[in-house]
Amino acid sequence: MRRALAAALLALLFAAAGCHSARPLAVGSKKFTESVLLGELATRLIADGGVAVRHEAQLGGTRVLWDALLAGRIDVYPEYTGTLCQELLHSACDRATLERALAERHLVMTPSLGFADGYALAARSEVAARLHLARISDLAAHPELRLGFSEEFMARGDGWPALRARYRLPHKDVRGMDHDLAWRGLDAGTLDVIDAYSTDAEIGYYRPTLLTDDLGHFTEYQAVLIHRDTLLPAARAALARLFGAITASEMIAMNARAKRDKVPEARIAADFAAAHFGLAAVTAPDGVALRVWRRTVEHLTLVALSVAAAIVVGIPLGIVAARRRRLRRIILGGSGLLQTIPSLALLVFMIPLFGIGTAPALVALVVYSLLPIVRNTVAGIDGIAPPLRESAAALGLTSWERLRLVELPLAMPSILAGVQTAAVIAVGTATLGALIGAGGYGQPILTGIRLDDTRLILEGAVPAALLALLVQGLFDGVERLLVSRGLRLRPRADA
Repeated sequence: MRRALAAALLALLFAAAGCHSARPLAVGSKKFTESVLLGELATRLIADGGVAVRHEAQLGGTRVLWDALLAGRIDVYPEYTGTLCQELLHSACDRATLERALAERHLVMTPSLGFADGYALAARSEVAARLHLARISDLAAHPELRLGFSEEFMARGDGWPALRARYRLPHKDVRGMDHDLAWRGLDAGTLDVIDAYSTDAEIGYYRPTLLTDDLGHFTEYQAVLIHRDTLLPAARAALARLFGAITASEMIAMNARAKRDKVPEARIAADFAAAHFGLAAVTAPDGVALRVWRRTVEHLTLVALSVAAAIVVGIPLGIVAARRRRLRRIILGGSGLLQTIPSLALLVFMIPLFGIGTAPALVALVVYSLLPIVRNTVAGIDGIAPPLRESAAALGLTSWERLRLVELPLAMPSILAGVQTAAVIAVGTATLGALIGAGGYGQPILTGIRLDDTRLILEGAVPAALLALLVQGLFDGVERLLVSRGLRLRPRADA
């Protein structure tokens, strides 16, 4: 029975991992508003061309999208020429060179969508006025300034390391953070200079001073689409309608509608497509209750399947570790080592193996759920009093019978505590699955952070907290079912 259950769960995981083989065409986008808007526009046009398509929105940073495209997990996503040459291909930035380098990888770059979105440094207007900051080179004389850059800018080839070297900047107080949070830090006065995109809606809202790139460090960032060379002709024809169709001012206006007016990206893209391409207007968006219900189903699926698989793997490993002292250190050490891997890094690592969506998130959650289950199984079996073991042996019970009739029932409270811990960890960690298209409560949380929308953040955070409390209550009930009353009794303190 146990082997059958394990086989069924593993089959389910592999089925989820392989389900992309029959999927519709996938459009990806990065986790910032402009990329999501462009992804929505591309998705809408492809669908209008009669091709089955879905939008895998806000999947993460450049590398996540690039690796997913190379692996065939997505088919097209919006990118910028400067990012292609500086960060991905490490080549010259002329179009012919980029096209040759992409062709070697079976990829195609479209013509420009009509606008460029280059990097710039934005300084607080009060600070810039007080210190007479107008150029990036002016920063060299003010090492006391607090700089905050997006995580990607901190590491990319034309980002902070190269900028610091080019301008000989002496600054030490430099922080990496989410791009949208950096804007809020600039507004709150906790940061003095941040990186900005030239089409950021916040430029018109916060009115910072954009520092001139007087040494010409940043290259041109024309917005394009990158797609696989196997893309269907109908999809290519649909995307061609976007070439040269978006001006910089129109892109800024769309970004502003999303970030300042809190209009959903799908609605903004639909309005643009209706005005420019004559597509039908979009229907009303789903209500809060329906959205929460959909995210709840996605989140529960991730948590339930991952914890079930972790139980099937973790309890046998714990039994082996408890009975085989030589293997204990390897099993506990290995599961503990897996627990130390940063969750986001593990999710990204899973993309080439399992694609994007539910499958890699499930595998990552299983990895994080193993340690508490294995450790508590070992502790529960080790905690059985020696006289009880001796009594079982005196009755002539076999090793399997002792395990099934004595050791596991006595260790069950400890095992259930480990499963409960794993389930609560899974509820929290599953929110990161939204970064790779797994959905769940992380989707509104990420969108809320990106759009500075507290309501959306709470739409994901509150149900996640309630689900964690529900899981704890559920395991109290499970303990009553699986653990005998005598083992559940606790000694009472003397009056």
